[in-house]
Amino acid sequence: MRRTAVGTIDFNQNLLIQVFSQYPGKIIKALYNIGDDVKQGDLLFTIDSPDLLQAESALLASAGVLELQTRTLSRVTQLLKAGGSAQKDIDQATSDKQTAEANFKAAKNAVRIFGKTDAEIEQILEDRHVDSTLLVPSPITGRIITRNAAPGLLTQPGNAPAPFSVADISTMWMVANVIETDAPAYKVGQEVEVRVPAYPDAVFKGHVTVVGSMIDPTTHRQLVRSEIADPEHLLRPGMFASFVIQTGTPVRSVAVPADAVVREGDGTMTVWVTSDRRHFTKRIVKVGLQQQNGQSQILEGVAQGELVVVEGAVFLSNKLLLGANG
Repeated sequence: MRRTAVGTIDFNQNLLIQVFSQYPGKIIKALYNIGDDVKQGDLLFTIDSPDLLQAESALLASAGVLELQTRTLSRVTQLLKAGGSAQKDIDQATSDKQTAEANFKAAKNAVRIFGKTDAEIEQILEDRHVDSTLLVPSPITGRIITRNAAPGLLTQPGNAPAPFSVADISTMWMVANVIETDAPAYKVGQEVEVRVPAYPDAVFKGHVTVVGSMIDPTTHRQLVRSEIADPEHLLRPGMFASFVIQTGTPVRSVAVPADAVVREGDGTMTVWVTSDRRHFTKRIVKVGLQQQNGQSQILEGVAQGELVVVEGAVFLSNKLLLGANG
């Protein structure tokens, strides 16, 4: 059985990401605007990060200490060979170098946390120059839907509003509130076909992902949310939409016009069948679903291909009843 409902389009909130810097700082540059499409890894904004400056400074300092301790160990080793130092001096110099190596390794790891590659770290060491500019890329491919980043603005990790929000728009949500009597028919996984007035000839396909766990006590409606594929990025949040959904397994059965079915006084349902359009036989039938196109599903009593009376069926039943009483 096919059912319809109306609702609105929204972003897939599971694929919408607020982009923050992991460290506090002042925004230097913002490179995209609302509505721009970005790819994963594209640079969204840069900040002047005191934490990055401190980490790079510590890296250079630890590199200098390691270099000094390496030279010291070499000098003490040469002196020992010439009889100018003791073994304890070698042991101390070796210990100092090992400590310097550990500190240098920790300093490199601290810089890596900011997203610096090994090549960039080696460049810092080679140039002996620190750069406090922190790069913040897009974590996903999608579209910029909000921008609060502006040069000079101080940003803090997790503090709203986020400098940027990026949404993956390859799929969207259609959110509908279905009538209470239809609620039991909806199940997660059912396929849906969605249409929007903006694209009357387009059909967007998807499936039900969420069926609400309660009925709204005010509207007596239930939430049904579907995930809709939108590879061409046509849908927009807030668009009015309608969906058609198959809520039952399709079955092949006989259907007749609703006017052909007569409810008798005892509650049974009947139709009149004819083979030659002159002689008529009354049949008791079992009626199934009532379709919106004016057809009634017949589960028992009429075979495919048989002719039934549509106009005048009630008249024939009444005439038969009068004859029986007369």
